[in-house]
Amino acid sequence: MKYIFVTGGVVSSLGKGLAAASIGTLLEHRGLKVQLQKFDPYLNVDPGTMSPYQHGEVYVLDDGAETDLDLGHYERFTHSNLSQLNSLSSGQIFETVIQNERDGKYLGATVQFIPHVTDEIKSRLHLSTERNPDTDVIITEIGGTVGDIEGHLFLEALRQFALDVGNENVCFIHVTLLPMLKAAGEIKTKPTQQSVAKLREIGIQPDIIICRTEHDLDDDNRSKIAMFCNVKKQNVVAFRDVKDTIYECPIDLRRDKVDRLVCDVLGLESDTPDLSKWQSFVDRLVKPSQKTTIAVVGKYIELNDAYKSIYESLTIAGAEHDTAINLIKIDAEEIETLGAEAVIGKVSGILIPGGFGERGTEGKILAAQYARENKIPYFGICLGMQIATIEFARNVCSLTGANSTEFDKETPHPVISLQEEQQGITTKGASMRLGSCESLLYPSSRSHELYDRADSIHERHRHRYEFNPAYREQLEAAGLIIASISKKEGLVEIIELADHPFFIAAQFHPEFKSKPNSPHPIFSGFIKASLEHS
Repeated sequence: MKYIFVTGGVVSSLGKGLAAASIGTLLEHRGLKVQLQKFDPYLNVDPGTMSPYQHGEVYVLDDGAETDLDLGHYERFTHSNLSQLNSLSSGQIFETVIQNERDGKYLGATVQFIPHVTDEIKSRLHLSTERNPDTDVIITEIGGTVGDIEGHLFLEALRQFALDVGNENVCFIHVTLLPMLKAAGEIKTKPTQQSVAKLREIGIQPDIIICRTEHDLDDDNRSKIAMFCNVKKQNVVAFRDVKDTIYECPIDLRRDKVDRLVCDVLGLESDTPDLSKWQSFVDRLVKPSQKTTIAVVGKYIELNDAYKSIYESLTIAGAEHDTAINLIKIDAEEIETLGAEAVIGKVSGILIPGGFGERGTEGKILAAQYARENKIPYFGICLGMQIATIEFARNVCSLTGANSTEFDKETPHPVISLQEEQQGITTKGASMRLGSCESLLYPSSRSHELYDRADSIHERHRHRYEFNPAYREQLEAAGLIIASISKKEGLVEIIELADHPFFIAAQFHPEFKSKPNSPHPIFSGFIKASLEHS
């Protein structure tokens, strides 16, 4: 097994996750099998209880693990099918160490950061190795920046791990910032030098330095960084700001042949990558022949990362239809004040994503009504499905005051209610309906056609509240179509409207299953319908 560790320095949000994912893409195109994972130093056990304003979206894996959004990049950029094993935090490590101490597993020893905490981090790497015997390379991104006090234990564990498995099997890649000082008119390498010096103090010498830069990296600066950071000149790689789409990142890193450099460090023999299909996908993104306007109505609109996978899924589906996505981000609370028509206006499609809490829900209900009454293609995801159900109950079935018990515990018509198995649960972390579940598709539905007439599907979930089966017969009699139910519990998974160009809402999160050149079928159908509406 070979290992790549990606660390970051100078500032956060440099794009370590995209760098790791892009390297994974390039290595896969060289015929290697890769696995990616993220080690985060924060003390939360997982991001499941963190605010989107703090951490962006929570990305859910097949096994129900709630993870960092970078794992979304990993799954979209590569063929990795990730699990809870691929997401580790300090919270998980400390939780395990304390439990081991309580169970007497340390045989009375004084429990310390070294070796007990670092050993636990290393054990996760060894477990990843054991569980992925066919993998050629495991790529691990370390969250945060070098110098952060909470990340020091992870870096110390990696230093020890490299000695355990042999330095010839490990490649350390350090991502840094090369700022351009406009007043001086030059790129400054000192932040990179200082960051690498900090890493070397810990005992880690990077093999490759990836320099995030707005400009190209000239020969003089490569030589300076190489000399002061003790790396080969050709191993100083530019990671330029891409112009149009993040899917250009592997192509950009290929310019400096970072994949070949990695293979040289690790002694791997592999083929020269053929990126023609990836380039074709990027070309469709960059130079589409048509455009469609999609309104996303949410409550975390000001933060782009809050709906990251949804935006990427729309982009990917747009590429399939040779279409640019003109994205209009709408705060649902504005609709409550000004009305749907005034705020949304003329668009080709309306998407309501998932979320929690009462804020903005009435605005979302008005948006769903606007889409239904004006025959605008509508796509609801998780809460967006519940919103569509509430709107239909109120305005078509005349169930005055219909609502979800999440927002109104005293509603006279709880068309959305807490799942039976959620009754009595008080803890917040990892206690929802999470992960991949099998659902059955009804043959007469549009969803059945979109899924290429499959009898059943597997989709990822993250929610506590569900369509109330007590209202199913009444809503169906009024024209609501139940297109899918879960195989095990019989829970409603997809609803549709027949007399509408495209009105589909799903309780699950299809945005977690889209990949370049392989868009999720509902996203693809939504963009197709939006184009036709245009």
